[in-house]
Amino acid sequence: MTAVARRLLGRLVGSAFGRAVLACLVLAGWALWSGGLFDGPVARQVRASSVYAAPGVDVDRAAAERVIGNRRLVVLMMAPGADLREVCDDTERATGGTLVLAMSRDDDDWDTYGCSRVGGDGPRDIGRSMVAETVISQGADAFVDRPVEALKVIVLNYDRLVRTGLMPDGGRTISPSLPRYLLAGGAIGGVVAGAAALWLGGRRAGRLADARRAGRDARADERAALSAATAVLAQQIIDLDRAGGPGGRAYRRLAGDYVGLLDEVSESDGDAVGRLRERVETLSRRAADLAAEPPAARAPRQRTGRTVAKTRERGRR
Repeated sequence: MTAVARRLLGRLVGSAFGRAVLACLVLAGWALWSGGLFDGPVARQVRASSVYAAPGVDVDRAAAERVIGNRRLVVLMMAPGADLREVCDDTERATGGTLVLAMSRDDDDWDTYGCSRVGGDGPRDIGRSMVAETVISQGADAFVDRPVEALKVIVLNYDRLVRTGLMPDGGRTISPSLPRYLLAGGAIGGVVAGAAALWLGGRRAGRLADARRAGRDARADERAALSAATAVLAQQIIDLDRAGGPGGRAYRRLAGDYVGLLDEVSESDGDAVGRLRERVETLSRRAADLAAEPPAARAPRQRTGRTVAKTRERGRR
């Protein structure tokens, strides 16, 4: 393995996403293996069927399946000369919990081989299995040319085994393997988790968008209030100008501060609106104070003639 491959594998295993991907791959491989990926054609068919007919064997499969029904019985009808024991062993994982009978025509008789997948490995279970494997094919040789009729005899033998307690009563259950359930559950869980994540993400995005919109509206309202307060201040300065304010030093300072304020208002961002609003209110109060003063107090003081004469006399001394 090259250094690049080792580094990529280390990154994959070192992350949560990579471990999840590896777990899914392992689960998928397990599901394929247990689902019959490496099964032969015989085992693949009897996973969901009770009858297998090899190519060249003349038998009505639909009628044969109706005869067997839902019993725990699987019949393999092979071509003459087939290795029945090997065929029976190849279907071990596909026919769990059933009694399997492999049969092929041998001149005027049926060559049969039974293998029971019922019970455990104890002596009693082994004895029952040997009896069932021996009894299941009895009487079938009378119907070598009629396979469906031979199956009827085999079914009668099976029912007799059930009545004697050598075979368990009940139908054959064909269910998907555990990994398939896990994959299905994982897929459903992934869909539900994804939908929940999308719903929660949508709600969060909606709340954030609503908060941003409310913030924009609040800033727009503050900007509008600042513009209105600035217009009121401008009108106050205009009224002072009409009332003879330009002659006062306080008026000139107020007008200069107003001009500087306009520059800051035009260049300000949303965070400075509150501070500028306070400055506008301060200037507006100053303008109101100036407007409340009498005109004589706002006018600049003029030197009288007597004051000028005294100043000149002091200069001559």
